[in-house]
Amino acid sequence: MTTSTPTASTNPPSEPTRELDAPSGTPLESEALRETVRQHYGSAARKVLAGGPSTCGCGCSSETDPVARDLYEPAETAGLPAEALQASLGCGNPTMLADLGPGETVLDLGSGGGIDVLLSARRVGPTGKAYGLDMTDDMLELARENQQKAGVENVEFLKGEIEDVPLPDGVVDVVISNCVINLAADKRKVLAEAFRVLRPGGRFAVSDIVVRGAVPDGLRRSVELWMGCVAGALEEDEYRSLLAEAGFEEIDIEPTRIYKAEDARELLASNGMDPDAIAPQIDGKFASAFVRATKPGG
Repeated sequence: MTTSTPTASTNPPSEPTRELDAPSGTPLESEALRETVRQHYGSAARKVLAGGPSTCGCGCSSETDPVARDLYEPAETAGLPAEALQASLGCGNPTMLADLGPGETVLDLGSGGGIDVLLSARRVGPTGKAYGLDMTDDMLELARENQQKAGVENVEFLKGEIEDVPLPDGVVDVVISNCVINLAADKRKVLAEAFRVLRPGGRFAVSDIVVRGAVPDGLRRSVELWMGCVAGALEEDEYRSLLAEAGFEEIDIEPTRIYKAEDARELLASNGMDPDAIAPQIDGKFASAFVRATKPGG
């Protein structure tokens, strides 16, 4: 999981931390968030490159984190470098759910250590192509090492931000992403870029964290900090609205893993909160979800 040119605002917000949860932010807020994400995922990649497991940054590994664990079947990842799985900090398995076909071109927004790109490359076969886009040098280094170890040729890792994709219009059949769009400061721009690079009839198929219903702002930011290690998840209706605004049709959001208050107990306690008192306010309000949409035409 990684990764993020935003809409400027002439009036700086009075509460910058709250604006980081919004679909767009001021340049200062966007750059601050982008740097936080870059540092976090750079650190995770360096740990794997040094031979250790990555961590979500909240004190849990991808093996114990209730968001990141058990996302891939062993048979699915057989033959891939262990480092690719160790660096997986996503919240779903978009390659399994995207129904990729031979010969298709796939773009993974925020490709991290490359696991979803490598899995996509297998599914689209030698006549297809899988791109991975990431803004973090260490993650790109790790991903390219994983590609070399896996011996996969129909893959290309690109450096860039998911709000400014370095690809031409209409060259991609499927856009995937794994718990990354929630990290972007300007989600409206991300979705517009996804729409731009897709061919007519192309598919948007991402795993992401979503908020299900009203949650007090303070708690929302704290729980999201645990969910994605950085705040930013959209409410389901917000997600649908922004996808429609970008031009997408056939929008569907399917929760794949709904989180209970017990899952966040350690985080809440470490922030001086009483998990038992807070549980009714957050129980079932956060979920990993598979978000589907289609670009008209084709």
